[in-house]
Amino acid sequence: MIFNFKKKHTNSLYNRLLEISRNIFFYKRFKFKDTFDTRLLLIFFHFSIILNIFKFKHKKTFDQNAYDEIFNNIEYDLREQGLGDVNVNKKMKIFNRYFYDILLKINLSDDEKFEFNFELLQKYFKSLNHELNENSQQIGVYFNNFYKFCFELDPESIIKGDINFNN
Repeated sequence: MIFNFKKKHTNSLYNRLLEISRNIFFYKRFKFKDTFDTRLLLIFFHFSIILNIFKFKHKKTFDQNAYDEIFNNIEYDLREQGLGDVNVNKKMKIFNRYFYDILLKINLSDDEKFEFNFELLQKYFKSLNHELNENSQQIGVYFNNFYKFCFELDPESIIKGDINFNN
């Protein structure tokens, strides 16, 4: 086929992560700038926590198709912004590097006890000119609470995007 039309954002987990990243809480309380990069970093932090839960609690791997769809949706969003193939590929390479760095370093603990890595906040949000000094502890509490909430969920519910977390 010449044209391959995909339905936009059919991945319910991606949609839920996107909703969470748009939570006014981050922009009012922590004064984050409402940009594509900020939302994407918030998605990466939340998604990394979910993948840590799959690793430590469920002792199984995350559904590869759901994982691929999340990154396909990010790529689709970049194209929707008018970026061409070359720029999309460059951005996706950078975003993949960010994601894997966050994924590998978000949990300072080597077991299911989650210990949020505050240095990642400084590293990524400071690069977006966000001031985190007085708020980094509160953001850490938020992510620790998100981990505890998701830890109690069924893995299938998580993949379906049934994450009704209220900060």
